[in-house]
Amino acid sequence: MAADLPAPGVSFLLTQLGTHAAAKFAARVGELDLTPPQVGMLRMIAAQPGLSQQALAGHLGMLPSKVVAFVDELEGRGLVTRTRSTRDRRVHELALTEEGTELLGDVHAVAAEHEADFCRALDQDDQTRLKALLERLANSHDLTPGVHPGYRTIR
Repeated sequence: MAADLPAPGVSFLLTQLGTHAAAKFAARVGELDLTPPQVGMLRMIAAQPGLSQQALAGHLGMLPSKVVAFVDELEGRGLVTRTRSTRDRRVHELALTEEGTELLGDVHAVAAEHEADFCRALDQDDQTRLKALLERLANSHDLTPGVHPGYRTIR
């Protein structure tokens, strides 16, 4: 006879849902020929034009050498420009190209569809309350707003 197991807790359910949501999002942005880490980098560069590669690495908690590899790929695709800073020639400043900006607009549309699909079982009040609770939990664990902790594991 099997022992009675406790019902899954909040942390398990968050992990289960987070893994499911991440996989679905990856599939959706994959149709745009992007990975979730690339999307995150494009978002951060768009939010802070002129951001240096080193600052981007610091924000994301990634090794600078890994950021350079990602930026090389994004630049090669014509999505990002990398220019030498006029203040410090050792620093490369990042900005989205017009094509990168357009693609990020497509990403935002995909993300909105993803959000609506993921939260379809909740009404607007439920979504607002859940978001507030999740933000409170994230803040209590000193997580950087808008930055997925998975960047720290990209080697």
